[in-house]
Order: sequence, then structure tokens, then C-alpha cells
Amino acid sequence: MTDKKSAAALAAFVLLSLIWGYNWVVMKKVLAFAGPFDFSALRTLFGALSLFGVMLLRRQSLRPRAVGRTVVLGLLQTAAFTALIQSALISGGAGKTVVLVYSMPFWLLPMAWIVLGERVRGMQWLAVALAVAGLLAILEPWGTQGSVLSSVLALSGGATWAVSAVLAKRLRQKVALDLLSLTAWQMLFGALVLCVIALVVPERPIDPTVYFWGALAFNALAATGLCWLLWLFILNSLPAAMAGLSSLAIPVVGVLAAWLELGERPSGAEALGMLLVGAALGVVSLLALRSPRPPQAASSKR
Repeated sequence: MTDKKSAAALAAFVLLSLIWGYNWVVMKKVLAFAGPFDFSALRTLFGALSLFGVMLLRRQSLRPRAVGRTVVLGLLQTAAFTALIQSALISGGAGKTVVLVYSMPFWLLPMAWIVLGERVRGMQWLAVALAVAGLLAILEPWGTQGSVLSSVLALSGGATWAVSAVLAKRLRQKVALDLLSLTAWQMLFGALVLCVIALVVPERPIDPTVYFWGALAFNALAATGLCWLLWLFILNSLPAAMAGLSSLAIPVVGVLAAWLELGERPSGAEALGMLLVGAALGVVSLLALRSPRPPQAASSKR
């Protein structure tokens, strides 16, 4: 059972990496046709509605559970995170922004240690060291290019995501929640907040081109609805710190996609960094597949 669940988590991780990695190019390009808050509100609102549609098709109860904590999760994981990363892309390149946002695992490691008691041991430290070295090489902090505001927004997005990951993990340890229902409700709560922000903050009018509608459909159905469900499944199947480190494949895909489609060619240091991150992912994946998992707390508590 453990091997099957680990394999399922690995498959979910591969699909998540491809969709979320390429979506950074989509999110960057769509800013030519819509403001960041308008697009963030629409993508999350339609993403939530698509998940509720799946619940109806499955004849699943739409009743939310742990509403207060789900609202908090939605404010962080959907509203704050989506608004921060979309705003960072206004002046920041897609490749650089995705790497800064995926500083998330390094915010997540101490949080998971303190809050969840998930200590990093043995070969996990090798993965951490390789990932840190790789991320530093991709970021090139010794350079001066790029927008400071964009970098701050992207790093804030990574920190916000880490907090929401710990909250989601802790919530499912205390309450037995259906992943689809939790994803849909937290997304809806966050989307409603984004809709209010989009109405209040003045932005350029939406240019309803074919690319805009295609980007909205891709974000709502795949990058928002499906991928947040995949992320919560991965988070539920692996320790939070290990799930966070595994997500480092996404910026590698994002940097490569930005290079191929937007001409954001990585430097030699960035290429080295991606190789180091890939090595860290190999260690993480091997450890995740070989290590037995303890029983899920969500199934043994109340």
C-alpha cells in the first residue's frame, strides 16, 4: 500500500511540475491582456467552480467542514499567494520569478520542524545542501539585474505558500477532510477576496483575445483547480518538508519554458543550478519511495 501511494504521489508530482512550470510563461504573457488582480480573481473563481462541478458529478456533499480554518487557508493559499506571484510577474521575468517563489521549501523546512515535528535526517540533508546550492546558482544573488519589488513579492509568495502548506498539513492531521472538498472551498473563499480586490483596485480593461481566454481556461481548469488538488494530495502523501523539496522541479520547468518561449536564456550559473536541483530531486524521490510512511493522523484522530 505504501509503495502504491508513493508511486501515485510521484505521478502527481510529475504532472504538477509540468503544468505549474509552464504556467509561469502563460501568466507572464497574459499580463499583456489583463491586469494581475483581474486575472487572479477570474482564474481562481473559475477554478473553484470547476472543482464544485466535479463534486456534483460525483454526487458528493458540498457541505464545508472546519470552515474557519478553511477560510484562513484560502486567504493564504489562494488569495495572498496568487496575488503576490501575479504582481511579481509585472516587472520580473518568468524564469527568475518562479525560482524566487520556489524558495518555499526553505521557508517550509523550519516551519515543518517547529510546528509538525518533521525533522530532517541523514541523506535528506544531502538533498537540502544540493537544493540550496542549486537555488543560489539560479538566483545569482551576487548579480544586480531584475526588479527589487518583483523579488520581494516573489519571495513573499514563497513564504506565504510555506505557511499555508503547514496549516493544510496540520488541519488534515486533526480533521478527516476530503481533499476535493477542502481544495474547492479554500479556493472559493480566496477567490471571493480576490474578486473584491479586483473591483477596488483600478487596472487596465481586459482585452478579450483568444490568448486571454485560452490562458484563463488553462489556469482555471489545469493550473488552479487540478494542480491545487494534486498539491494537497502530495502534501497528504509525503512529509511536508519532503513535499516542499520535491516541488523544486517546477522552477526548473519554468526556467526552461521561459528560455524556449520568452527568450529568457539561463546563464551558466543558472544551468549549473538546475543540474544541482535535479540531483536534489533524485535524492528526495529515492528517499520518498524507499522510506515507509507512518499511518495518517487524519484517519486515527476523531
